[in-house]
Amino acid sequence: MNNIKYYYKKKICNICKKNKLDIFINENKNYICSKCYNKLNNNNKKIYKKNIININKFNPKSFKKELDKYIIGHNKTKKQISISIYNHYKMINYDKNSKYINLYKPNILLIGPTGTGKTLLAKTISNILNIPMVITDATTLTQAGYVGDDVENILLRLIQKCEYNIKKAEYGIIYIDEIDKIAKKTNNISITRDVSGEGVQQSLLKIIEGTISLIPIHGGRKHPQQNNIKINTNNILFICGGTFNKINNIIKERLNINNIGFYLKKNKKKENKNIEYKDIIKFGFIPEFVGRFSIISKLEKLKIKHYIKILTKPKNSIIEYYKKLFKLENVNLIFKQDAINKIADISIKLNTGVRALKHVIEKILFKTMYNINSINKNEVIVDNYFIKNQKL
Repeated sequence: MNNIKYYYKKKICNICKKNKLDIFINENKNYICSKCYNKLNNNNKKIYKKNIININKFNPKSFKKELDKYIIGHNKTKKQISISIYNHYKMINYDKNSKYINLYKPNILLIGPTGTGKTLLAKTISNILNIPMVITDATTLTQAGYVGDDVENILLRLIQKCEYNIKKAEYGIIYIDEIDKIAKKTNNISITRDVSGEGVQQSLLKIIEGTISLIPIHGGRKHPQQNNIKINTNNILFICGGTFNKINNIIKERLNINNIGFYLKKNKKKENKNIEYKDIIKFGFIPEFVGRFSIISKLEKLKIKHYIKILTKPKNSIIEYYKKLFKLENVNLIFKQDAINKIADISIKLNTGVRALKHVIEKILFKTMYNINSINKNEVIVDNYFIKNQKL
């Protein structure tokens, strides 16, 4: 305790450089006094209100075109997201005193195999609108009072991302990955608590729907004698993603129950692509949690034609990244079309999604990158012959 008291006496506010420390923030060595903390957030209220109007540059169609520059495939999902994002932030920019504001928050649930671009979609939305976003993993969360991360620590991470500008954080995006991992472990009633499943779902309900949360200023568990941050989650957009393995079996079971004979064969192909709320509930989610998401979108497994486009078409394409990397060493890197096709073919067979593309290219260029400083030529051409010589 003596060490702690001495530490507090020695520290002063990083902003005013005068007042002694009475709010302790140990994130990126930020130390702030309560006067500056309150002043900062009062001043930033109007400042950030101007920045959020970024959505006025778009309409749903133009927003979808922006997504197309970075995301290949998933056209239906991109259209759904474009409409919801546009409407959500348009309403935020509208009259704040309107009684119709914030009635419906279009939280998004993305379902699809690993490597289909769920996280990239969320990141791209954040980058286009210049809105702060944090990514967290549902597997680390536990119900309040148990060992692990409280769900409210997600909000603290967003606040830290915004450098403790609360008003900015209140317009941010939170992406929760691996959300399917908090499904209920069993449908049977048990006297024991499912603290990493249904318990987490219950804890997330309020902050996803919209509430005023009190967050410990330096994380951890709440107790009466600590300083708390107050944050309103009404306008924070939640995007959740997960693979939801075997959910197709639930859909098929539903179709077989409701349809028989010729009607089933005629409609099965079309209906199999749609996921309904009751499918998510049967997977292991409580109805209250599922109801917080106005959009449930299924991302289909990408085909080889998508892999080929991902290598070259997006602004942040993988091949463009490696070209720039080689350019730093004054070497031109050229990929022939036959090599691009081969890389896509090898990657799709690994069955790990588009992340496999980078893995395959790394293996192909491994020897070249290792000997980059001893290359006597200023050009490296990657074709089928080059790939075969790497003996993958």
